[in-house]
Amino acid sequence: MEAFLCGGWRGVRVYSWRRCLVEAGVNGAGVSRPGRDGAGAVGAARARDYGEAARFLRHREPALFAAVRMLGVPAYQPHAVAGYAFACWTDDLCDQGAPQVRAERFARWREQVGAALAGEECGQPLARAFVHSARLRELPGHWIEDYLAGAEADLSFTGFAREADYQAYVDRLSWPFTMLTAGLVHVGGGDERYAAAGRALADAWQRLDFLIDLAEDLGEGRLYLPGQSLADHGVTRDDLASGRRTEGVEQLVADLADLAEKALLQADAILEVPAEFRPLSRMALRLARRRLAAVRRAGAGIVEGPVRDSAWGLLALLTAARRPDARERAHDRLAR
Repeated sequence: MEAFLCGGWRGVRVYSWRRCLVEAGVNGAGVSRPGRDGAGAVGAARARDYGEAARFLRHREPALFAAVRMLGVPAYQPHAVAGYAFACWTDDLCDQGAPQVRAERFARWREQVGAALAGEECGQPLARAFVHSARLRELPGHWIEDYLAGAEADLSFTGFAREADYQAYVDRLSWPFTMLTAGLVHVGGGDERYAAAGRALADAWQRLDFLIDLAEDLGEGRLYLPGQSLADHGVTRDDLASGRRTEGVEQLVADLADLAEKALLQADAILEVPAEFRPLSRMALRLARRRLAAVRRAGAGIVEGPVRDSAWGLLALLTAARRPDARERAHDRLAR
């Protein structure tokens, strides 16, 4: 059964979660089990796992969840939800609490994921749902292993000395994070060109996140900007933590925004997916561009507090995401 949103969302189709599970093949259909009751039990258990992933993501990232439900094709929605929920859950385990607590939690989580990957008993529904999606979509296993290894390394993060250190961080953590969901679009994870576009998008998003959250991160004792970049602009950590809007800070933000834009310009191939999958990819690219513009407008003021998306701006992006823009049409002409 299909539901339709009204008012400002007139004509936007939102499919029932049950239909999405069926079309994604994650409701137990096709599972070899003796007897109809066995298959039905497997399907019901699997549906509960995906339901837990959906509830977690809706609470943790409501705007992202809404985008998936409104823009994703039914057959992809459960996989996207499972991928994002898995990555966000892992991220929370690594970010919240004292270092020793985080390390112990992550070790238990990695054991649970390992059990799910091995087909053994796993008590964590988010891990079970994601691993099932990864199997159905034939996601290359190295993306999962790379992400978990990168997340574990991030537990002992002490900062970036140089730009090369930041790029290594993108390679070991941000890129695999992106491919946990982008890699589920194509059966098999996509080709090298698609993966390279995922890497560029991960670079842009990560750089923008570090800039947007600069003030909050400093308040928690973390700095994710390369030390050499600060030194090149005559900026100290104390300048940033104290909220000083100096010319050096202004130029630092501008130059790092330039690097984010350069990466974003290399990410257009993320749109080289079947047409029905494009709205979500468009949303990711356009939201990154919008945040880039917000960072540029804030300039040195970014040290005073985070730059946040406006609700109306997000609504505008959602409504426009089903339509290609001039940049996308130009990319398509060149790709032919």
